[in-house]
Amino acid sequence: MTAAGLAAGYAADLVLGDPARWHPVAGFGSAAAALERRVWADSKAVGTAYATVCTGAATAFGFLAQAATRERPAARFALTAAATWAVLGGRGLAAEGTAMAALLDRGDVPSARRRLAHLCGRDATNLGSDELARAATESIAENTSDAVVAPLLWGAVAGIPGLLGYRALNTLDAMVGHTSPRHRRFGWASARADDLANLIPARAAAVLTAVCAGSHARDALRVWRRDGRRHPSPNAGQVEAAFAGALGVRLGGVNTYRGEPEDRGTLGDGRPPVTADLRRAVRLSTMVGMAAAAVAVAVAS
Repeated sequence: MTAAGLAAGYAADLVLGDPARWHPVAGFGSAAAALERRVWADSKAVGTAYATVCTGAATAFGFLAQAATRERPAARFALTAAATWAVLGGRGLAAEGTAMAALLDRGDVPSARRRLAHLCGRDATNLGSDELARAATESIAENTSDAVVAPLLWGAVAGIPGLLGYRALNTLDAMVGHTSPRHRRFGWASARADDLANLIPARAAAVLTAVCAGSHARDALRVWRRDGRRHPSPNAGQVEAAFAGALGVRLGGVNTYRGEPEDRGTLGDGRPPVTADLRRAVRLSTMVGMAAAAVAVAVAS
């Protein structure tokens, strides 16, 4: 039932995308933000307790749901499918990439700058169309791992608790896991735990990218093995490098986050990506998601 539920949930995300209202992940984020406002302190210890409570609550709910359906296979299937649909973001990711490409094709750079906030947190104020295409392509690659491959694999090995616990942790990382003055210490545990949770999924995503790269499979593997470590993140660079090789483009460089420049390394050998490459990245992301779903179903069977 876990395997069937994962397959059904993935299909639901592929067809339906995210719910327009009452999204469970958004609800979790609102609750976590409210708790942060009450307990925040410039302390790693407090931040660790906060991450433990938030992630633990989501995981515990998953354990309760799994225990309650141990002898009820139809209910286990339904809850696994619903949880999988709730935590995946493949269709939404593809929609954002396609929308960004459409804006860039029209030359609407101001709207594309605003739209980039749907994909990543970098400062887009001074970015031109080429830099916006690069930013979106990198975000498509990274989020293919974070929002599709990782939750599917965690669901395959840990069922409903794995799905909910992983998504809770990844959401916390997006909320507090960056290096702003407010969150440098408070968000340390969320960021480090998310890094650990994604160590294997990110590398699996890179391998699946090569599998889906067709005639560019060797380039994807070569660039991944050579450049994956150049990125300051232990995981984001893995799949971004594989995408760079698969697409034949050069990703990485200096980005600005909250007014602070960061050198993300150079990934790949080709030219900088353009809008057409962003569209190719969206298609590749969808293919990687399908491959990840197949692997997850096989593991859970």
